[in-house]
Amino acid sequence: MGAITLYQLEGCPYCERVADRLDELDVDYESNWVESFHSERDEVKRVSGQRQVPVIVDEDAGVTMAESERIVDFLDASYA
Repeated sequence: MGAITLYQLEGCPYCERVADRLDELDVDYESNWVESFHSERDEVKRVSGQRQVPVIVDEDAGVTMAESERIVDFLDASYA
C-alpha cells in the first residue's frame, strides 16, 4: 500500500472525516497541513488545481481527489 498524502487544515471537520476513515482502514498516509488562508495554499493548488481541502493524492492509484464524501467513497472502494 502506498504513498497517500492528505492535504488538510487544522480544525476542518471534512478533513477530520477523511483522516478518521484512513485510520479506520489502517491506511498509512502523510498529512500535509495547509495554511488557513486560501490565497496561501499554493501547494494544494499545484497538485489539485484548486485551493479547497481536504485533498488526497494516492500515488499508487494515480488519483488526486477533493471533497470528503468522494474521498471516503474512493477509500472504501480501494482499501476496505
